[in-house]
Amino acid sequence: MDGKSGKLVIVNDSVLPEIISKVLKAKKMRASGEAATSAEACRAVGISRSAYYKYKDSVFSYDEQFTNRIISIYCLLKDEKGVLSSIISKLYELGANILTINQNIPIDSVATVTVSVRYDGGEGTASLKSELAKVGGVVDVKIISGE
Repeated sequence: MDGKSGKLVIVNDSVLPEIISKVLKAKKMRASGEAATSAEACRAVGISRSAYYKYKDSVFSYDEQFTNRIISIYCLLKDEKGVLSSIISKLYELGANILTINQNIPIDSVATVTVSVRYDGGEGTASLKSELAKVGGVVDVKIISGE
């Protein structure tokens, strides 16, 4: 299988061949920078590069692929120094991982900003929206995807 076709299934890793767990570990090492090359990651986990390349595009850790929610947030901000920095700080405090930020040029003393975050907060998006709305200089906040 080429990794692009077929069905996805969820299987407890305790019943999988050890090679699958090792490929996942090698992928994580590469992604985190713990290993500079695929060859280095393969040596560290004790698999061949051919095994790594055979499976790497077909196996994914469940928690990485499916449990972290991606949310897009639309904000209307006053054109004042530090407002966007305050939004970023608040997102950090709330445990959100910022993926993208797109800020437009201010018109009529307000700027639109769209922020995409990975957020798995137990309070939900309503709490996230409420907390961001309290930040000084924020005119409006809308959750536009991921609710």
